Amino acid sequence: MNNMTSKPYVGRFAPSPSGPLHFGSLIAALGSYLQAKSQQGTWLVRIEDIDPPREVPGAADAILRTLESHGLLWDGELVYQSNRLDTYQTQIDRWIASGDAYYCQCTRKQIKESGGFYAGTCRDLALSQDGTAVRLKVDEPVLAFQDVLHGNTPIPEQLAREDFIIRRRDGLFAYNLAVVMDDISEGITEVVRGADLIEPTGRQIFLYRKLGATPVSYLHLPLATGEDGGKLSKQNHAPAIDNRLAGDNLCQAMHFLGLTPDAGLAHASPAEILAWGVENWSLSTIPKNTSIIAPF
Repeated sequence: MNNMTSKPYVGRFAPSPSGPLHFGSLIAALGSYLQAKSQQGTWLVRIEDIDPPREVPGAADAILRTLESHGLLWDGELVYQSNRLDTYQTQIDRWIASGDAYYCQCTRKQIKESGGFYAGTCRDLALSQDGTAVRLKVDEPVLAFQDVLHGNTPIPEQLAREDFIIRRRDGLFAYNLAVVMDDISEGITEVVRGADLIEPTGRQIFLYRKLGATPVSYLHLPLATGEDGGKLSKQNHAPAIDNRLAGDNLCQAMHFLGLTPDAGLAHASPAEILAWGVENWSLSTIPKNTSIIAPF
């Protein structure tokens, strides 16, 4: 359940337009939708388009068409992160000015060679912004959090204590900063997403506190994997969802999340299937595995 009971529930689905929706994405979309609607809440959609090198032309529109064809209709205004770049930069400028953030010249190769974790090398060097990333000082690391499904969830200590990047060397904004600022802006009360994002949760909770906001609840769903145990992802060329098979897709996703729709329900309309899902949704039936092989 959402731990912010004084506020109306607001959930969201926030895909990146790096390719069409696949089964793993559908799990996250459906789980977040059912969790929101089962609490008479609002379900928002945000396109996280702040990494142009990874984006595929037309993918954002294809994602939205897939959601619509599956009856996953969002409430309110559709938000594109690319329209909020000035907001992210303004916050970074404040932290640079206050000394809470700093420029870093370390490369991934250098960090890997020194043990795999950033050791604060550039904290006190007062570097200029030319060719550097921006890191946020982590003075009070988040070493664990309470996941709605998994309970107390530890974060690896070396990861938790790292000063982490909020703007990359190429000038693009980091996911952690953008997602937290956007969730605060949209009034999100709970984030429902795949278990592959458990580890970044500590940094995101830290960012909430740094921004003077109350962290949301987090619920991490099982990650859909291939037979080899690898995450289904656009980068791994997971097959796109076939919009003509919306009923079958929704029922498969519900089975994955622990629901047991009758076989005949696959022939109903997406709206009817989703109504059944909302009525029967229960956190107690969601598998507590962090990953499950996809059913195909």
